Amino acid sequence: QVQLVESGGGLVQAGGSLRLSCAASGIIFRVNAMGWYRQAPGKERELVASITSGGSTNYADSAKGRFTISRDNAKNTVYLQMNSLKPEDTAVYYCNAKIVRYYGSGSGEYDYWGQGTQVTVSS
Repeated sequence: QVQLVESGGGLVQAGGSLRLSCAASGIIFRVNAMGWYRQAPGKERELVASITSGGSTNYADSAKGRFTISRDNAKNTVYLQMNSLKPEDTAVYYCNAKIVRYYGSGSGEYDYWGQGTQVTVSS
């Protein structure tokens, strides 16, 4: 089985920084894109940043210039460095990974989600 375990959330003052980590473990053939989503109270879940296996990144407009996504392919781990945090960044952050695994005689790509970690930015 595959699971994603997140860590690094917490309470921080506006202007501060946090670094989130997410490690995928289990029977994995290949980890394709990985990303971070967040869901704030009263809002829908939204993509914050994503990164391909080759290192190509994509950011939400709200994250550009402040957040940096990176990954360690050897460890199947993705990170989100969050700087200059704002109260509007307060949300539950979820790790996502698109993982190729084998089933029977074939294979397929599946979405996996972390359990979520709370990020609270106080003003």
